[in-house]
Amino acid sequence: MSDAPGQPPAKPRQPPAKTGRSPVADRRTPSPGPARGPARRGRRAFRAVAALATLLVVTAAAGVWVYRDLQGNIRSADVDNKIGDDRPPNMSPGSKNILVVGSDSRAGANAEYGRGLTTMQSDTLMVLHLAANREWATVVSFPRDSWVKVPACDRGDGSTSDPHHAKINEAFAIGGTTGEVAGAAACAIKTVEQNTGLRIDHFMSVDFQGFKGMVNALGGMEVCPEAAIRDEKARLDIPAGCQTVRDEDALGYVRARYGVGDGSDLGRIGRQQEFMRALADRAQEKLTSPGALYGLLESATESLTTDKALAGIQPLYGLASRLKAIEPGRLTFVTVPNYPRSMDVPSDTANVVWRYPETADLFTALARDREVREESVAAAGENPLYASAIRVRVLNGTGTPGLAGEVARSLRLAGFTVTGTGNAPAAAARTSVTHPAGLARQARALASRLPGTAVSERADAPGGLITLTVGNDFDGLP
Repeated sequence: MSDAPGQPPAKPRQPPAKTGRSPVADRRTPSPGPARGPARRGRRAFRAVAALATLLVVTAAAGVWVYRDLQGNIRSADVDNKIGDDRPPNMSPGSKNILVVGSDSRAGANAEYGRGLTTMQSDTLMVLHLAANREWATVVSFPRDSWVKVPACDRGDGSTSDPHHAKINEAFAIGGTTGEVAGAAACAIKTVEQNTGLRIDHFMSVDFQGFKGMVNALGGMEVCPEAAIRDEKARLDIPAGCQTVRDEDALGYVRARYGVGDGSDLGRIGRQQEFMRALADRAQEKLTSPGALYGLLESATESLTTDKALAGIQPLYGLASRLKAIEPGRLTFVTVPNYPRSMDVPSDTANVVWRYPETADLFTALARDREVREESVAAAGENPLYASAIRVRVLNGTGTPGLAGEVARSLRLAGFTVTGTGNAPAAAARTSVTHPAGLARQARALASRLPGTAVSERADAPGGLITLTVGNDFDGLP
């Protein structure tokens, strides 16, 4: 962080000798059944909330234990020279956007997970936006199955990937082809920036083994599934009923997807969110247990990789102190508004797409440092508008031959129904969207994907159609 962090104690003490197992946690995570009412709000963050819990734990412990022994545990990665110059402008100096990654590295002790997968994997992506006045913060979670455009990225092996559409978590794998976190983080940052318009200031990554270590240091966590969970991919096989999980079972519980609920990525968000909240609560309870606390801190710091500016107990302490100072209710968790891509492309039953204009409104607000309310995000998404329901014709207002056809192909890939292409009656300096009466929402949904595009209603507009006139300022679709 660029502003001065809080200061942990200056005089360190030797860490305590590690003791035996801590008492079994008495916190219970919700059953993996479908959420209803207020419980739906638990589906707003992924396992990467562990990183947020880690920060809070470090803050609480910094006033109790020595931090010098832990300082060297936190790894740093230099991503600045890998991101490039094609980045969004900083529209709110003083605010901070931190990309948090739940890293499933397949190297070392993690090699037994996900055989056949690319070396670096990420189940989780989220952005923590800390307001410039430090009075509020918003955590935005990205479904790992989000179908987005992944820009060209340096693979780290001398080659560069081509821009293409894929699940958002593929970016981490592409950049991490050689197993280097810096490359993985850089590609993930580029992908998030180009699809959201947010300028990322910092990143932090938490891996599998660190998560297990944190749970074990607290003596395990109690879970109470209503039905048995058997998920081979998560390496989990536990019966129904309350039980304490640790080691592989703790990790499997938050990773399980196919053996519980509807089998979707979104379906496990609530379980992960509540597990991490319980983990943070349990850590607070153990502040008086030297052995458990030091073991927790050791696992937490060993699991972290951050950018150079954030690497270290002091900057993490400063960040966590600011988060703890935020009033209850002003630390908001939201998920990018989305719907199944099968609504636009029936053959794709594996991915979700972001909903517009709600998604654009969310990221524009954060880019301009305007506070986001979870109720507003939820309300805005109650009546989804599918891209396939928007009929578009594309007119070329530039001197570039074939541009209308190129844009039409991009729109079809995004799920829109393109009815035809042609040339505009006159040259257009700026891209615009026009519509007949009654189609304002559809026009705005299209225009929101093209920042700065003007929208207007015209009496002579073709009935039932949105007209996109491509101008000389057109810079492509995300």
